[in-house]
Amino acid sequence: MIQIHDDISAIVENYDGFILDLWGVLHDGTKAYPGVPEALTRLHAAGKKIALLSNAPRRAVHAEARMVELGVPKDQYDFVMTSGEDTWVHLRDRPDAFYKGLGRRCFHIGPARDVNLFEGVDVERVETIEEAEFILNSGPWGYDETIADHEERLAKGVARGLPMVCANPDLVVMVGPRIVICAGTLARRYEELGGQVRYHGKPYRGVYDRILHMFEGVPRNRICAIGDTLRTDVAGANLIGIDSLLVTGGVHAEEFGAAVGVRPEPALIEAAIAREGIRPTAALVGFR
Repeated sequence: MIQIHDDISAIVENYDGFILDLWGVLHDGTKAYPGVPEALTRLHAAGKKIALLSNAPRRAVHAEARMVELGVPKDQYDFVMTSGEDTWVHLRDRPDAFYKGLGRRCFHIGPARDVNLFEGVDVERVETIEEAEFILNSGPWGYDETIADHEERLAKGVARGLPMVCANPDLVVMVGPRIVICAGTLARRYEELGGQVRYHGKPYRGVYDRILHMFEGVPRNRICAIGDTLRTDVAGANLIGIDSLLVTGGVHAEEFGAAVGVRPEPALIEAAIAREGIRPTAALVGFR
């Protein structure tokens, strides 16, 4: 049965570096969770290397600024990387055949806060699917949207053979007490309809390659990822060969029957692990 830690005190000395998810671990989209600033301060004071790795579909500098707004200052961690930053670098550099073949005209599915993905890249935003050569998907325009709101648009993209770039593989995210769909849900539906999708972010190796240099000299068995999602945070950690802690009060909170800071039944966590076929090293009630 999986081991559950109430806080990070029991595992701090086991690791020299930490890769921390943001949404669902450090904050809920509206505010930092209780105890988070203190936990970060403790790790930093102990000389631990701390990288924040988020599937936020925007440039890293904007995610960093948002963390400050939510009560997490920049001096509490060493580095931040986002799926949006990885997406932006690929749009700028066009490093492979997929990106070289995209064209310039892009239809953006996503809210205005994500338009920084177009800063400094040779891409023209267009207003309709009919004008586009590819789709950049950073998520729904609003929190109340469902996949049905996008069905016709996605079907048109597939019919035109437009490749999609997905800047956030997450299927859902917690916004306060609500669960809302993310870009990953739209991308998965696009694939179901027959479309081609290139993903950026956890659990894909490319985004980890951008942060592992920060842990130079630290053995993989001394690095731990902490996240709230099996299919992204834990799967990505397993892919690169590091330990992971699954925070139980995030995306999986409802199926675990436990709110933030409440210890769930181990059997419920084991059921999710069996369903997904993805096992974390241990579980964590809260990053505190």
